Amino acid sequence: AMGGGLELALGCHYRVVIPGVQIALPEVNIGIVPGGGGTQRMPRVVGVETALEMITSGKSVLSEKLFQLPGQQLFHRLFEVKDAKDLLVSAIAFAQETANDKPLPLVKHLSVMAAKNPELFTQTRAALAKTRRNLESPQRCVDCVEAAAGLDFAAGMAFEAKVFGNLVTSDQAKALRHAFFGERTAIKIPDIPSNTPLRSINQVSVIGAGTMGVGIAICFLNANMPVTLLEMKQDALDRGVSSIRKTYEAQMAKGKLTQAKVDSCMALLTPTLNYSDIAQTDMVIEAVFEDMAVKSQVFHKLDEIMKPGAILASNTSTLNVDKIAEFTKRPSDVVGLHFFSPANVMRLLEVVRSKHTAKDVMATVMAVSKKIKKIAVVSGVCDGFIGNRMFEMYVKQAYALVEEGAAPEQVDKALEAFGCAMGPFRVIDLAGNDIGLAIRKRRLAENPSERYSPIPDMVCEMGRFGQKVGKGWYDYEAGKREPLPSLEVQAVIEAARRQLGVAPRSISDEEIVGRLVLALVNEGARILQEGIAIRASDIDMVYLNGYGFPLFRGGPMLYADMQGLPKIIAQMQEFQKNSRDDAAFWEPAALLAKLANANQSFN
Repeated sequence: AMGGGLELALGCHYRVVIPGVQIALPEVNIGIVPGGGGTQRMPRVVGVETALEMITSGKSVLSEKLFQLPGQQLFHRLFEVKDAKDLLVSAIAFAQETANDKPLPLVKHLSVMAAKNPELFTQTRAALAKTRRNLESPQRCVDCVEAAAGLDFAAGMAFEAKVFGNLVTSDQAKALRHAFFGERTAIKIPDIPSNTPLRSINQVSVIGAGTMGVGIAICFLNANMPVTLLEMKQDALDRGVSSIRKTYEAQMAKGKLTQAKVDSCMALLTPTLNYSDIAQTDMVIEAVFEDMAVKSQVFHKLDEIMKPGAILASNTSTLNVDKIAEFTKRPSDVVGLHFFSPANVMRLLEVVRSKHTAKDVMATVMAVSKKIKKIAVVSGVCDGFIGNRMFEMYVKQAYALVEEGAAPEQVDKALEAFGCAMGPFRVIDLAGNDIGLAIRKRRLAENPSERYSPIPDMVCEMGRFGQKVGKGWYDYEAGKREPLPSLEVQAVIEAARRQLGVAPRSISDEEIVGRLVLALVNEGARILQEGIAIRASDIDMVYLNGYGFPLFRGGPMLYADMQGLPKIIAQMQEFQKNSRDDAAFWEPAALLAKLANANQSFN
């Protein structure tokens, strides 16, 4: 009983329930407040504290837990029955038992008991400002529950209706609805019927016990699936198993897992140094070094030893999955599964469909992604797929802005004020500057005319590879993640500007945000027109769930839609006038220009 269903029940005289029913008012997660009296009636039946937690979080609570609350009047009976037929019989008997009780009870006649903590509403607002930063609906939910506690029922209902009306047409509500439905749409692949027979995936193997392999293994262990973890050297394997155990023990220390759950997950893990031990698993995911020669060796070996019908998956983040598939004699069984680090935490999974991948393989991995609680987005084959291909354009502009006069910390702060979880330079330091360096070298070898700022290479030449070595674009104190502006990096930037003959200028935060976000939009349009992404909302789901783009803005493509595509084109044309920037970079993608001219949108 969720949302309007629960509100309807709250309008009845009595409510009966069976155990195991999920009870929720989840409207906050689509940018609104409950609009059918939920914010006024729930505090009256379960108390202000419980109602406030449920309404501001949107999380579901089991019926038996709510039934056990002292003084609750949400449920009048909890029936321990076997099925719907027995429930109906019990409900009718209850109705007959209470039919002559007059007057029949109404929730609106119940009083709202004062909160035990007089600072409850103030403290909840402060906590939500941190945990649900920039979101308006959680704060308005607090307002509505506070109205239930302080106003009579009719005035409270009027207040809720007014708040609901203001929110339902807001940009934030549009963005959150877009995210809600976008997650559910992403799993649908137009040319693959929903009734496509699936391959049986009961046990998986992971090759590579580094950070990524460990995270991927945990994803499947959490879903109660047996995992065989393969490494080439005993010490590397031991480190991987130890890392998995430490991850679980850390969760147990926080009260998130029981010892029994930790033990059951670890019991599902089989470490091995032998390829023969993975031969009979249903799916294998390689998480080895990001190098085509290494991938070639692995997939030639997998082709030799894996049982017929096994799915062979690569966790590559940029490499050509068509070529990887062609290392085998069964290319239709090969698919890209690009997990995001840390894999056991990040929700996004890019499913890379090569030109060879069988339809039943795609249908199967999309179903598996749901089982391991990932938001799966399909990408075609191109360098960097959806997310990293766009991110490269984003960081190119970040580097260009620094070259022209901005400081790394100004760029980061501007994007964080826009709502991003982290600015680009903090992200690069977290991921490792050497990763970008390797990509730039590969790009320049393939296309010597590619234009890059020299500054990031100069930073890398000083061994400033990011947090893992205690220095990157920022300095880091031992054991701390807080970024500190670096005088050494500033000196590098100033030296590069002198070499390039650049007179640094003052750059506004507005220009910084515009250039970085529109770089995403323009590349996203190219990805869409090339058919790499199925739909614009898929691109948004990648950026909301894998790159920290602000949820309340709905993703880069929806953000462009809400700004208006003609306005986006006009901004890009202004950027083309910048003599220090690359005018060709700001040439609008054909699809973007076409939609803008027709006054249409991506979504």
